[in-house]
Amino acid sequence: MKRFGKSFTQQEPIPEAGIEAAIAVMRSGRLHRYNVEGDEIGEAAALEKEFARYLDIDYCLACASGGYALQIAMRAVGVKPGDAVLCNGFTLAPVPGALHNVGAEPVWVETTQQLSIDLDHLDAQAEASGAKYLLLSHMRGHMPDMERLMDICDRRGICVIEDCAHTMGAAWNGRKSGTFGHVGCFSTQSYKHLNSGEGGLLVSADEQVIARAILHSGSYMLFERHGAAPPAAAFEAFIYDTPNYSGRMDNLRAAVLRPQLRALDENCQRWNALYAVLEERLRESDAILLPARLCEEQYVASSIQFMLPRLSPAGFQALLERCGGRGVDLKWFGAPRPKGYTSRFDDWRYFDSAADLPQTTSLLASLLDMRIPLTFNEEDCELLAAIILEEVGEVHRHDGA
Repeated sequence: MKRFGKSFTQQEPIPEAGIEAAIAVMRSGRLHRYNVEGDEIGEAAALEKEFARYLDIDYCLACASGGYALQIAMRAVGVKPGDAVLCNGFTLAPVPGALHNVGAEPVWVETTQQLSIDLDHLDAQAEASGAKYLLLSHMRGHMPDMERLMDICDRRGICVIEDCAHTMGAAWNGRKSGTFGHVGCFSTQSYKHLNSGEGGLLVSADEQVIARAILHSGSYMLFERHGAAPPAAAFEAFIYDTPNYSGRMDNLRAAVLRPQLRALDENCQRWNALYAVLEERLRESDAILLPARLCEEQYVASSIQFMLPRLSPAGFQALLERCGGRGVDLKWFGAPRPKGYTSRFDDWRYFDSAADLPQTTSLLASLLDMRIPLTFNEEDCELLAAIILEEVGEVHRHDGA
């Protein structure tokens, strides 16, 4: 019986250019984001400029983490404690963590079979709650119909913050993820599309929003040293009433990221090639349901999700154990308690209000997830698919569902 022998958490090495740039920063001793000499452009400022150019957007702020970017984005657009914020019921824990950090009250929205936010339910929840903010997670790289979503939000006067932790490099009808809403937030944590260990990027075309975000990030009135910031006059209205929540990215992490950004589009193609192998093979099983991809979505599939709607909870536990025993690391969003990154909306009990999302609950009960690191190749994906197909068949034969 074949076994898979590679790690699901092993990333590719940092490019040599990134290592050399990081060593240069360390040798200079000037790691802090504003510690530059004369007219020198620091690594953080250079990264901001390059990422804004990549997205064809005016402004960018490099942050200490993706979660921090979400918090600062909400504060910068005006979310106050007690404000209602619409949000996907299917997301990862840093998103509700950011909501809790700013004191917002989540209004959870159902999830479709395509694993994106349910736009009909979004419209209904917006009307029922009166919420004027949407924190939209493109969870695990699945985007909704962005034109329709923006039509709903524009009609209702809803400010959109895009959580693009899983869609860096993706697009809808040729328009990059993160450029539809008032703010786009990205992660550069090790398991995302750029790797600085921890980090984030916040983008916006609104100079008032980015000015507040930069001040919140701890600019010490040195905002002219940013690489993709508005003119100094844009900051004047906010200098005295915007607290410093120090969290702009340091020069060391930015140095590591800049060469990776230049390879991002090529790496997106590599992820999708691996995903295509897995997707094609897993479709061979009539027990496995894969989410459909809309033709307008130019996705980046650095992970794969699939559903087993006829399997019992005991069957899922058996499948996880059997696949794990053969080296295949699957995560199950239907587990009875939080495990790893697979917590659910009903696990986030630090909010006062409970949520009732029967559609999302049913969906997550059958949902499995698997990372696809670029340290894998197509032969690896063939083997992974073969093991999953074998074990799904075996478990289904013995499951009492």
